[in-house]
Amino acid sequence: MCAWRDSGEGHHGCYAQYIAIDAARVIRVPEEYPDEALAPLELAMCVSTCFRMLSDMDAIWDRCFGVCGLGPAGLVGLQMARAEGVRKVYGFDFISERRDLAEHLGAAACYDPQDDLSRVFPVRPDRPKLESAVDCVGAKASVEFLMDRTQDVLALFGVQREDYTFSPRHYSGLRLCGYNGHSRESAEYAIDLIARCKLDLSTLVTHKLPLERYGEGVDLLENRQAVKVCFLPWED
Repeated sequence: MCAWRDSGEGHHGCYAQYIAIDAARVIRVPEEYPDEALAPLELAMCVSTCFRMLSDMDAIWDRCFGVCGLGPAGLVGLQMARAEGVRKVYGFDFISERRDLAEHLGAAACYDPQDDLSRVFPVRPDRPKLESAVDCVGAKASVEFLMDRTQDVLALFGVQREDYTFSPRHYSGLRLCGYNGHSRESAEYAIDLIARCKLDLSTLVTHKLPLERYGEGVDLLENRQAVKVCFLPWED
């Protein structure tokens, strides 16, 4: 069993070896997978909501697709895009190691969005190359980067912290889609992809540490030297 939804604030036991959790918040998972292949399931459930929505909109299959932000959510997203049959998926991130990992996971190519990409990805009012995209950052610069380079649908997964500017150049067909929330159906979608070897969450876990080295793990994340850290409370 695996928790597909966290218990929220006010509940003890986040780093305990065993905790009590509402039955409605857990889901059966394949037994043969190691801990690190299932620990990020809650994140995968969250990303699944975006891709279930995009699939219902017929906005993935055989499309040129973009993913901005190749942290944990973006790496899940590009795998889901491939599972849903994109023609090609491109990634965008400042960090070269994350771009390399995304290409290892199947991205056609990955780019630093700070570079001049106008020849590869035309900017509005020219016709954009990307047909659909998902933003996994939430920053104004990241979202507007994709708004300028996406023809049709841009799904917003990253947490919004600023207003985004929808300008006249975006009027010609661009659709911005918000987030529909958590659901068990999204968790089931992610588990199905895992079982069919379409989604590998273990690739997100770049470090495994005992809980006593928690501070070291936080430093790795803050310095962007890790994608995900799996803490193992039972390890020395």
